[in-house]
Amino acid sequence: MHMTRNPGRPPLLPILLAALLGAPLAWAEPAADQTLTPLSGQPAAPDFDLKDPQGHPQRLADYRGRPVILNFWATWCPPCLEEMPSMQRAHEAVAPEGIAVVAVNVGEDRDTIAAFLKQAPVDFAVPMDTDTKVAQRYHTKGLPTTYVIDAQGRLAYRATGSRAWDDPKLLEQVRALKQAPAAAPATTTNPPPTTGP
Repeated sequence: MHMTRNPGRPPLLPILLAALLGAPLAWAEPAADQTLTPLSGQPAAPDFDLKDPQGHPQRLADYRGRPVILNFWATWCPPCLEEMPSMQRAHEAVAPEGIAVVAVNVGEDRDTIAAFLKQAPVDFAVPMDTDTKVAQRYHTKGLPTTYVIDAQGRLAYRATGSRAWDDPKLLEQVRALKQAPAAAPATTTNPPPTTGP
């Protein structure tokens, strides 16, 4: 039996994924501007331990000490696909500087992701969040959603909707996260003990 898609109805997968995520919408509208929203308090980025389509482990902890552009996306999400080439260009620009791009696929199987990556190859990590638990831990409400994590592993910025990730102003904000905050000078109330005869 051949089934045709009703053009008046939205695809079922985005609706199911939105329900799993508790999201009111399946994908976020493209952003009108190229801004990043600062996150107050800069909470620690939830760690994850996933696999990529080739079965290699992908852990956020492996990027500690480096800023990370952490994107949540899916192949059925038009804004996600729109921004993917700019993420590749951003990766090419910032990888030599020690900044990582990681694109977590949300809710899709290995074959779907591998088929997409065969048509649109990227050089950055693509972990698979097949059960959407990582996206839920990040409180992702729509796709794409991207977090920028500082070198200390804290959530510094969020972007909901697509961006041109190779935009110089966006990359300037990400590059600024490479600068670790200056350590406070050590203070002592007593002089250190001396050793000797």
